[in-house]
Amino acid sequence: MRAHEAGALHADIGHKAPQWLRAPRDPNDLVAALWSTTAKKNGEGALEVGGVDVRELVAEHGSPAYVLDEDDFRARARAFKHAFKDFDVYYAGKAFLCTTVVRWVMEEGLNLDICSGGELAVALRAGADPKRLGFHGNNKSVPELARALDAGVGRIIVDSQHEITRLIDLARERSVVAPVMIRVTAGVEAHTHEYIATAHEDQKFGFSITSGAAFEAVARVNESPELELLGLHSHIGSQIFDSSGFEVAAKRVIALHARVSDELGVDMPELDLGGGFGIAYTTQDDPSDPAQLATEMGKIVEHECRAFGVDVPKVSIEPGRAIVGPAMCTVYSVGTVKEVELDAGAARTYVSVDGGMSDNIRAALYDADYSCTLANRYSDTAPTLARVVGKHCEAGDIVVKDEFLPSDVQPGDLIAVPGTGAYCRSMASNYNHVPRPPVIAVKDGHLRVVVRRETEDDLLLLDMGAAQ
Repeated sequence: MRAHEAGALHADIGHKAPQWLRAPRDPNDLVAALWSTTAKKNGEGALEVGGVDVRELVAEHGSPAYVLDEDDFRARARAFKHAFKDFDVYYAGKAFLCTTVVRWVMEEGLNLDICSGGELAVALRAGADPKRLGFHGNNKSVPELARALDAGVGRIIVDSQHEITRLIDLARERSVVAPVMIRVTAGVEAHTHEYIATAHEDQKFGFSITSGAAFEAVARVNESPELELLGLHSHIGSQIFDSSGFEVAAKRVIALHARVSDELGVDMPELDLGGGFGIAYTTQDDPSDPAQLATEMGKIVEHECRAFGVDVPKVSIEPGRAIVGPAMCTVYSVGTVKEVELDAGAARTYVSVDGGMSDNIRAALYDADYSCTLANRYSDTAPTLARVVGKHCEAGDIVVKDEFLPSDVQPGDLIAVPGTGAYCRSMASNYNHVPRPPVIAVKDGHLRVVVRRETEDDLLLLDMGAAQ
């Protein structure tokens, strides 16, 4: 599960296509499940998203560029809102956040998860209703908590006894009551990468149910007049494709919910089971649709509440990357193409693009797989197995480990990578002092920049010796 600490180059990835990857009959075709709903190839073989030809987008705004499909984003938000009509749905700000996206989230009737003072600042600047915000984080600072209380954030998910103490003190100073949920760990191993599995015992988040720490935290919050106990919060991980882990987690969390009712005489009104639902990055991924997830999770909650003899509380879920992930792709320009001879007469085609691990760290960090397509023209050549790599001075700077591209791919071509809406721009860096790409929203043939491209001047503004 863990990526090699020296980068993906050192992982056991071989020089053959992985078993799940099949050579396409036509490398120009899009695999629809991997792309936003408006993405298509036009008559010249160029990629269009939201009715915008990416060749025109790059000509006007350069590359790399994140392309955000507004219709697709809104449709996925509505699908979760409709499917989980009896639940509260929280969009994951950490996946991707800007003021435009906050407004879309609010307009579509979703709530918003934030986990830092910066994310709170974006939400407030966008005019979000503070009551529809949930504030996560295992180490929220005193200034962050103070700002959340002053803004009237709807719920603060506490993660440690130190945080409870800070919140009590801050609420007392302000003569307010802080709405609190208790983050608990249910001891469930989600079938995902170990760095994004968050409910097993040996990790930084939450209070353990097994050790009794969670009940102690609940009792302390309940006894504190400065705090309002809303309920329990559980999150088992991210990029999850089935509901089996939620079934085990719900059983343990609702058991604690029932114990609180029995022993403390408190009927907590809310319960958050997290989410972290998966998306299709490649053809090996098979995510569930919102309706199926809603049916399964609704049955799980009702069954466990009935078994423990408690009323069903107001349940919240957090789809995670499932809304914005598929709604965005990244467009790159090819700089070089290199055929590298390997052992036993094998070879690999390296296609170097003008971005890389500074705009998508997930391949290096999680050994994540992505797909891609030639985005600027039609090719009638046979497919060849290629590796798309970035421009950074790092052997592990791989964008797409394995994909079939037309064998005539050449400098100046455009390559588009789907499924880059979540944790790509939000985790982007300035490694090698490379400015971060813009985010360009597209809809009905029109485009608008929602996050502008960074410039070298932006980088130098932070360098206090630059003006000397």
